[in-house]
Amino acid sequence: MRLLITALSLLASSTWAFVPISPMSHRQTVLFSEAAAATMADSGKPPAHAEADSNVNDVEIPTVLPSDVGMDYVPLATMLATGQLAEADQFTRDALIVLAGSKAKGRDFVYFTEVKNIPSTDLATIERLWTKFSGGKFGYTVQKKKYRQSKENFEAFCTKIGWTTKDGEVERKKRWFGASEFIYDVKKAPEGHLPLTSALRGTSLIKELLKHPVWDNDDWMKEP
Repeated sequence: MRLLITALSLLASSTWAFVPISPMSHRQTVLFSEAAAATMADSGKPPAHAEADSNVNDVEIPTVLPSDVGMDYVPLATMLATGQLAEADQFTRDALIVLAGSKAKGRDFVYFTEVKNIPSTDLATIERLWTKFSGGKFGYTVQKKKYRQSKENFEAFCTKIGWTTKDGEVERKKRWFGASEFIYDVKKAPEGHLPLTSALRGTSLIKELLKHPVWDNDDWMKEP
C-alpha cells in the first residue's frame, strides 16, 4: 500500500506530531516528492529550522514506526529523510519529554531519573530513523560509541562530536540559543553530532540516555 502526499501538508501542525494514533495493520510506505517544512514548538531550545535538501526527490518514508504510547513518528522520519535536521532534532527532544511521563511534560524537560521511564520501543524507533537517514552518522548509539572512545570523559566527548568551538585559543561549548552554532548538515557535521541533548542542568541526562538498556544489545536495529 502506498500513499502519495506532500510533506508540507503532513507537517503543517507540530502538535499533530504528538497525537496518539492507532497501530497500523499493514506495512505502508509514503512517497514524498517535496522537501519537508515545519516549525516545532519553541520551548527554550535551539532554533528549529534547517534548509531542506534540494537533492531529495521521491524519498520513501517508513510509516510502520512502533510506539508503546501511540506516538506518531512519521513527521520525524519525514524531517530526517528530507534534510530538515534542526526540526528533527527539536522533535526528538520534544518526544523524549512526552515519553518520560506527565511530570516531564508538566515542567517541559526531562530529569535524568526519568530516562528509565522512556520505552525501549520508542527509543529504538527514534534511533533507527536517525541512523537510517544519516547513513549511520547520527544517533544515540553513535554518541555512545564516541563517549566510550573518549574514555567517558565528557569534555573530550563534546570535542569529538563537534559540540565545542574555539574563541581564539579558548575552547567552549557551542551556543544553541539565538543563532545556533551547531551543524544541521549530514555531510558537514562530525559523527555523533546529532541529536543534541541539553547539558545546562548537568551531564547526567545524556549519560543516562546513553546507558538506557535498549542499547545493551542490537535488538533495536530490527525493523518492524
